[in-house]
Amino acid sequence: MSGNGGTRSVSVEGLLEDIRTRFRELGRKVVRLMEVCGTHTMSIARAGLRDLLPEGLKLTSGPGCPVCVTSTGYIDAAIDLASRPGITTTTFGDMIRVPGTKGTLEAAKAQGADVRVVYSPMKSLEIAQARPERTVVFLGVGFETTAPATATLIECAAESRTTNLAVLPAHKLIPPALRVIASDPGLRVDGFLLPGHVSVILGTAPYEFLATEFSLPCVITGFEPQDILEAISMLLDRISSGKPEVQNQYRKVVRPEGNPEARRRVMEVFRTADASWRGFGVIPQSGLAVRDEYAQWDAARRFAIRVAPEEPETGCLCGDVLKGKVHPRECPLFGGRCTPASAVGPCMVSSEGACAASFRFERR
Repeated sequence: MSGNGGTRSVSVEGLLEDIRTRFRELGRKVVRLMEVCGTHTMSIARAGLRDLLPEGLKLTSGPGCPVCVTSTGYIDAAIDLASRPGITTTTFGDMIRVPGTKGTLEAAKAQGADVRVVYSPMKSLEIAQARPERTVVFLGVGFETTAPATATLIECAAESRTTNLAVLPAHKLIPPALRVIASDPGLRVDGFLLPGHVSVILGTAPYEFLATEFSLPCVITGFEPQDILEAISMLLDRISSGKPEVQNQYRKVVRPEGNPEARRRVMEVFRTADASWRGFGVIPQSGLAVRDEYAQWDAARRFAIRVAPEEPETGCLCGDVLKGKVHPRECPLFGGRCTPASAVGPCMVSSEGACAASFRFERR
């Protein structure tokens, strides 16, 4: 089942009143909604939306921060690779400060490693072509939103015969993680606020299982407070009706079919594979691995990199935060040992991390 909703004509005050009315009419003490996307988490915290909602209406953060769900084994492998002679590592900005068990890429850079922050994967190709004596390795981290750009990078490297470039892949797919969450009776999620950017690529169909198999309503929504409040109202309406659907509040950006061309490009270069998620362990078929035809540009194969299995975290509760089991402030390290200036876990480092959002906007 799928549907559309949202008018964008109701004020924030009107939406809040509508939410209060719908929640009161439900007659339930607690309703738990999960915002999957890290950008939603940051927007909710920045606007103080949790304090404006009825007391029993709980918003919990999910696994939609790509840096946060990247395993420590991958971080360690990236640091080891960056420290090798003749290697230039390129990465998006948030990754550089994420701690592994052996430090951070930022620390490796301070010790002489050539680590560069890029804002587009294609910059890595430009660097490789300008420095043929070095091998440039791009850290391919992200969800469905950034995977097409990484696929394009590999295709362009192949077409231009740029052999001194490789990608260390760690792209992940959102729907399999949502299946894990929906299947966990201990999480008690009543509905999902689905990510807008990811859905630009996916459309609505990949989420249908949440409604049909788990009877959970879902709304794809934008990132402004009004968008989010409208989506919450839509979710409460579906919970009240007992008719779960996948609805699209973000119709101005997200089409029902998504972006088929972007998905085609991704699957020409990658294949689905099992992937390790911080806090979740290995989720079957939730990642992207480079196809054999492009093995020359796969850093994992070129450099025989083995990503170590995820080890249980000691003290840091990022894993539980990513699964929606705890609020960031329930972590004993929050605001003490773990701050944005000296982070223990990735949820405090990333600009989309739930701990960073709570630290900046929800400290009381």
